[in-house]
Amino acid sequence: MAEAAQGSKIRVLLVDDHGVVRRGLRGYLELLDDIEVVGEAEDGLRGVELAAELEPDVILMDVVMPKLDGIGAISRIKAAQPGIQIVALTSFIEEEKVLAALENGASGFILKDAEADDVAAAIRAAHNDEVHLDPAAARILATGMRNRKDTQPTEPLTERELEVLSLVGHGRSNKEIATALGITERTARTHVSNILGKLDLQSRTQAALYAVERKLVND
Repeated sequence: MAEAAQGSKIRVLLVDDHGVVRRGLRGYLELLDDIEVVGEAEDGLRGVELAAELEPDVILMDVVMPKLDGIGAISRIKAAQPGIQIVALTSFIEEEKVLAALENGASGFILKDAEADDVAAAIRAAHNDEVHLDPAAARILATGMRNRKDTQPTEPLTERELEVLSLVGHGRSNKEIATALGITERTARTHVSNILGKLDLQSRTQAALYAVERKLVND
């Protein structure tokens, strides 16, 4: 019960098939006051199991793993537990895997050789409904979104949804959107979910780029 009492810590699950990577991440993250590592998994299948069992706030998910790769694990976890945020980890940037991870619901994408502070920043950003992408991954996603630029919404966005989408494009979290528009955080989350459905997008990252591409983001 002590863990629940702390409340403010971000509960993180590490999923990577390399023990040395997990130990390195755990060793660094355990030095931080606001992050707690609640478990480790050595493959995607175990990651899915522990996600259901531990209900972490954020998962650091390796993309290439045995039994079930990171893309498959992300898809299964987001389908069952959409509230869990997932940051994809990879040794090198590969366009197909970047797009697949983000399209299946990952809220961030970073390289394994990123600075330790960047890893912590990605975890905090994901927990706050924000986006944290390696610059190369961001360029790949932007290109992918430009290729879909002519895609039309399945239903027109309401005026309120357009306001929310603009704020998503500015990188605002649900809490910040709620404050800006004078609505509850739960209502802001519902608006974002409706926007993703209407635009046939899978992640907040895609919604932000959609807003930028269509010049819905004002300075």
